[in-house]
Amino acid sequence: MPGIVIVGAQWGDEGKGKITDLLAQQADAVVRFQGGNNAGHTIVRDGTVWKFHLVPSGILYPGKRCIVGNGVVIDPKVLIGEIHELRARRIDTRGLKISANAHVIMPYHRLLDTAGEARLGKLQIGTTKRGIGPAYADKASRLGIRVQDLLDEKILKKKIATALEPHKLALRPYEREPELDLHTMNEEYLTYGRQLQEYVADTTRLVWDALEQGDLVLFEGAQGTMLDIDHGTYPFVTSSNPVAGAACVGAGVGPRDIDEIWGVCKAYTTRVGAGPFPTELADEMGERIRERGNEYGTTTGRPRRTGWLDLVALRYAARLNTLSALAITKLDVLSGLDKVFVCTSYSGEDDAAFDEYPYHQSVLHHARGELIELEAWSEDISDCRSEEELPAPARDFLAFVADFVGAPIAMISVGPGRDQTIWTSTGAESLLGRAALAAE
Repeated sequence: MPGIVIVGAQWGDEGKGKITDLLAQQADAVVRFQGGNNAGHTIVRDGTVWKFHLVPSGILYPGKRCIVGNGVVIDPKVLIGEIHELRARRIDTRGLKISANAHVIMPYHRLLDTAGEARLGKLQIGTTKRGIGPAYADKASRLGIRVQDLLDEKILKKKIATALEPHKLALRPYEREPELDLHTMNEEYLTYGRQLQEYVADTTRLVWDALEQGDLVLFEGAQGTMLDIDHGTYPFVTSSNPVAGAACVGAGVGPRDIDEIWGVCKAYTTRVGAGPFPTELADEMGERIRERGNEYGTTTGRPRRTGWLDLVALRYAARLNTLSALAITKLDVLSGLDKVFVCTSYSGEDDAAFDEYPYHQSVLHHARGELIELEAWSEDISDCRSEEELPAPARDFLAFVADFVGAPIAMISVGPGRDQTIWTSTGAESLLGRAALAAE
């Protein structure tokens, strides 16, 4: 019963969409286990660009089971929009299943998110203002609306009224907003429920059944490890747990159901929103990497902050997730640069040195990445399809990363296309690699 978790090993936007899409071809089921439509996965297939926010990446494969687990918060309007777009592009959505226990983002969650950021002023976290945090907060307060509630006309209105009560003061500036009218909200979300009803299921049972019959199940994470609400750069984090351990909670499986854990990371580092970033490049090189890597948010379009590869943070992420392998993306972006650097330690105030990721936020906010230069390469590597075809400096770069982090590299992406991917010997020996080779 092979279960494989794919997580982001940086601050999100690592290219998980492409990697998950490639691996989903060998999987029998793909399960999204946390986050909301603050995440975005971009997939390029046969020259066509696909962007997903809630639907698991495996939906492009006919007959694939694609499950949105209980750990996800769902904006039903966004989800229905994705389903309609997929249908319009002749994609079969019958394999999509949504957990009845997943929580729902309501109109007041989006308004609370916007109001909360406005109150923080210069101390803004940089949320996407899509209501993700307030929805998770209501879940923890036991005031949340779940997908199953949208199917129960007798209780939905009462639950919405109860959930609104503690938010009345914060929502006072928006009290005349039509979307906050209780009757309107109730009718709107009952309509969403009717539109989604065919997809709602006991997804935990579906995942159990798949694992018990020996199917290969891929657990797809959103955001990145360094944005984890418990282990990331708090408070500049997301409102859920993007680490591998959350796959168990967000999908309803046990730790022994997980066989492999892959961490996806870029050959450099990016971050969206506020928060510490020890290797940030606020210069021409940072802009050059941004443009070469097209570093703009899938969901928001916001330009991403860019910097050299932070191996201290990556090693921290590898330990948090107990990564069995790394998938390195956008290695091609470094081709042709005059110099290539990686961060192997931090320095703080009074030149204090840190070889490990600092646990104290005050230390981290003043940390600077200490860089070492690795040999650059000028060759275009976008047509490389094996490790041996890569220039020696690129191979040395990958070997240095794997050795420092303590996790082997299973896959290397050298361009946005599905075919612009290299399976390493480690990847070929993995559960997914063996499945891919067997399929060929």
